[in-house]
Amino acid sequence: MNNRFLTITIGIFVLLVVVLQSAFTVHQTQKALVVQLGKPVGEIREPGLHFKLPFVQNVIYFDARVLDYDAQPAEALTKDKKALVLDNYARWRITDPLRFYQTVRTIPGAQARLDDIVYSQLRVFLGRYTLTEVVSSERSTIMEMVTKRSSELISEYGIEIIDVRIKRTDLPPENQRAIFGRMRAERERQAKQYRSEGQEESTTIKSTADKEQAVILAEANRQSSVIRGEGEATATRTFAQALSQSPDFYEFQRSLDAYKKSLKDKTRIMLSTDEPFFRYLK
Repeated sequence: MNNRFLTITIGIFVLLVVVLQSAFTVHQTQKALVVQLGKPVGEIREPGLHFKLPFVQNVIYFDARVLDYDAQPAEALTKDKKALVLDNYARWRITDPLRFYQTVRTIPGAQARLDDIVYSQLRVFLGRYTLTEVVSSERSTIMEMVTKRSSELISEYGIEIIDVRIKRTDLPPENQRAIFGRMRAERERQAKQYRSEGQEESTTIKSTADKEQAVILAEANRQSSVIRGEGEATATRTFAQALSQSPDFYEFQRSLDAYKKSLKDKTRIMLSTDEPFFRYLK
């Protein structure tokens, strides 16, 4: 009884191991390849539960989703012999797992082939356009042609390229320095032009202001002379009227004014009794 139970237990265990070694699942985001002794014997494209020979066959899984490849920046020449540093990326997927395994085998191997093919096609098509066209008007057209041609060339590896795009376009360091030098020279030239125009405008404004100042001062002097003349005439008339009305009082008042002005700062004076100027002090 015990031997029979042990046999059944061993049988169940062996059966379980065989089932576990035979059954495998493929996710809907994957494709699989059954390999026997290193040689592909079956390709599985549909997700679900599948079986293989235990211990003899192995399963290699491949990602069926769209993958991204970000290339290292590299230089390329345009039609007008201008160097550009291109930072591009590609979106791709595995369409034929069997051919993929037979040619590049792994994702890093596929990326190496992508790098060679995409970069070579970028150089080819960029060489047909000028720098201005690449940067502005023809970029979409160039990317479409690069994507189509690269996908055709890499299809023999079981790969399809969906899209190729340029993330950033830079100039080489030596070109950047040269362009920066030209930009600085252009800015200095514009600064000198603006400075000279400012000085010219400043001179014009100053000369106009000086002219207006001279006119205003001349007019002010003229009006001052007129007013002063009118005042002196009024004072003369007033003095004449005062003199005609009371000559003695007028002479006395004028003498007192003269005393104030002449004796203002004097503390001690010597008078002569015969001096007409001081007759009102007697």
